[in-house]
Amino acid sequence: MKYEPVYYSEYLQLDKILNSQHLKSQEYGTEAHDETLFIIIHQTYELWFKQIIHELNSVYKIFDHERVLPNTLGTINQRLSRIVEIQRILNDQLTVIETMTPLDFMDFRDYLVPASGFQSIQFRTIELKLGLRQKFRLGVDKEFFNSRLKAHDKEHLQALENEPTLLELIDKWLARMPFAQTEDYDFWQEYQIKINQILDEDQTIIQENKTLNAKEKEFELKNLEATRANYANLFDAQKYAKLQAGGLARFSREAKLAAIFIRLFRDEPILQIPNKLLDLLIDIDEMFTTWRYRHAIMVQRMLGTKIGTGGSSGHEYLKKSTDNNRVFIDLFNLATFLLPKSHIPSLPASVRKELGFSYEV
Repeated sequence: MKYEPVYYSEYLQLDKILNSQHLKSQEYGTEAHDETLFIIIHQTYELWFKQIIHELNSVYKIFDHERVLPNTLGTINQRLSRIVEIQRILNDQLTVIETMTPLDFMDFRDYLVPASGFQSIQFRTIELKLGLRQKFRLGVDKEFFNSRLKAHDKEHLQALENEPTLLELIDKWLARMPFAQTEDYDFWQEYQIKINQILDEDQTIIQENKTLNAKEKEFELKNLEATRANYANLFDAQKYAKLQAGGLARFSREAKLAAIFIRLFRDEPILQIPNKLLDLLIDIDEMFTTWRYRHAIMVQRMLGTKIGTGGSSGHEYLKKSTDNNRVFIDLFNLATFLLPKSHIPSLPASVRKELGFSYEV
């Protein structure tokens, strides 16, 4: 043999893993049967969180440079895809813990106070690394739950607050994208002309629609003005800066414009992998949002309106954080700024050549 022989259980250190379920109910008297399930489910979550952090760290290192090499994008997408598949497993695990009834949980719940899933430092690390900074969290999360953390965990999270997030690194990468503006061509000028044409046509259709009464027309026209305002905010640097300051936009204006360009020309060879990357970031955010929502429903099923073991309002808090704690909301909202294919401005031949594969014979 080239290397020392390895024994399966020793390699996996199963003696440590399989003997790390210490039941509080057993310590205080009678063993609660479902506490073993409760511990194993949460230990499994933490193992998967460790793998997600491992993948995120590798993606983070690639993006944490002034120049991201094109041949690394495939690796990035593969690792982000892996995170999405792990998230599917995390969501599926909830069906296992839901085999435990509220009465089964009550057999050992009181022994767990004040422990809480909010003290999962690995999950908080994932959220922070992705881009969920403290300033974006709900007030109760910032003020109350952080007070329940041990000093070294607070220090760890604070250190992460001082580092760029993956969202911020991707923002810089997107903002460096060429193609939309050259010395001889400005795609965004053409884009705005098309947008104004479409909005003007929509206004005419609403005003001349005989099936709408006065109130309905007024409602439709207000919606149209809101759409105009969205586009105006995008192309006015000062207005967009106010959106960012108010937390209504996470990406810089330059990055958002680049993401829109990628979406519009997703079929061009050079943009296919970046477009897939944007999809994967949305998938990750959607999967965590789904997990939070399903977790909130599961908590309501187990606790009703009782407070959580960590002192939160339980189901109510989890439900609020489900939508609040999304990271890549700007990418979800890109659809607002897309055009029908027939209305997308044509690119000059020189730009199309850069976006494709060209070979010299």
